[in-house]
Amino acid sequence: PKVPGRKAYDNLAKYVEGGGGLVLLHFACGAFEEFKADFVNLAGRVWFGINPPPGRRQHDPHGPFTVNIAKIDHPITKGMADFETVDELYTCLEGEREITVLATAVSKIDKKPYPIAMVHQYGKGRVFHSVLGHDVAALQAPGAAELHRRGCAWVCGVKGNK
Repeated sequence: PKVPGRKAYDNLAKYVEGGGGLVLLHFACGAFEEFKADFVNLAGRVWFGINPPPGRRQHDPHGPFTVNIAKIDHPITKGMADFETVDELYTCLEGEREITVLATAVSKIDKKPYPIAMVHQYGKGRVFHSVLGHDVAALQAPGAAELHRRGCAWVCGVKGNK
């Protein structure tokens, strides 16, 4: 399949670095696989690839889980409560870039918490990254929909969360 290529990636990175915003949902963490070493700095965390490291998996089976608000004083999550959703709980992210984790979820398989939503600055720009959103129902779940709405507003510099 045709991929966007280096020029597209460089243009996106330049846009965000210059003050633009970027919202990444669900499997956007697997974009720009051919430039993964660069994309991880833009995305904050990326999919570790088709071959999981030993003892790792891509995600828990699709099903219900609780999303825990981890950063209650961030403009995106301020006033939000933990919420239930039905989605894929990603356990497949890697990266070392400093990020602010806004929400986590605990895997039913290994009982470990994993980042579900995160943010960071990229140059003058803002990045909101949520791995929720497997399907329309997951995107329409009230807690997830509100988290994503607020994440989009924050990326655009909208003040407040109402």
